[in-house]
Amino acid sequence: MKLERACIRWYYNYKDFGFHQRLSWNYKGFCVRCEGDLMKKKALIVLSILLGSLLTLGVLVAVLLWNGVILLNNPSKEEYPVRGVDVSAYQGEIDWKTLSGQGIDFAFIKSTEGSSFRDRHFGFNWEQAQKTELSVGAYHFFSFDSAGVTQAENFINAVIPFDGMLPPVIDIEFYGDKEKNPPSRADVGVQLKAMLNALEEHYGLKPIIYATKESYELYLDGDYAEYDIWIRDVIGEPSLSDGRQWTFWQYTNRETLDGYKGEEKYIDVNVFNGDLAEFLSYPRYKR
Repeated sequence: MKLERACIRWYYNYKDFGFHQRLSWNYKGFCVRCEGDLMKKKALIVLSILLGSLLTLGVLVAVLLWNGVILLNNPSKEEYPVRGVDVSAYQGEIDWKTLSGQGIDFAFIKSTEGSSFRDRHFGFNWEQAQKTELSVGAYHFFSFDSAGVTQAENFINAVIPFDGMLPPVIDIEFYGDKEKNPPSRADVGVQLKAMLNALEEHYGLKPIIYATKESYELYLDGDYAEYDIWIRDVIGEPSLSDGRQWTFWQYTNRETLDGYKGEEKYIDVNVFNGDLAEFLSYPRYKR
């Protein structure tokens, strides 16, 4: 008779002392109680292996996502053929000839922030980007803590226009504790509209408004219909809360390209909502 080791003592007790009431045997000659325990142990081992494999796979996917090997968003070039980047001092010194030769059509460069800050690489980037075939524009990081008019003056003093320049961009997103304690829509609207009007008057172009999903819903939803929207969504394809169409979409902040070396190893990549002909006819600065 084939016996599990755990059953042997009980088997001999049964043989020698007649404790047959305490054991039952299945047709294979196993103690029913020990066979049940063995099956439970096997099930736990299998479950542990599966859970361990899933955890390992999850960690691997997270690492690949973090390092930009896998992108959550990667829209098809057939649907969105016009692509571009946005850059700042975080990308360090940029080799614009190299960067521009990687299937991109436009670049937005950070110029200013608030009423006094200027990106330390803006002058170099602005000059060198114009030497490429890229369509080039500048963006301003909007401050909730300073007046719209003085923010516009900061941008205007930094951004010298040229023929073919893309419209100026105002970037509305939370910083510091502003997401937990957001300024009121009314207060932001006063300063934002003041800046929009000042930039349009100076450049003769309606600015583009960049927003995250959260800042769009809080400050832009249902308003600013005359301004094009550049929306950030690095998880899925964007859908604006009021149903309007977006013009630019920042679909990832984890791309890696050649031609820059800064404290940030990744670069933001965007698409234009249209084909190349539509993009080439998009409003530009003219003297």
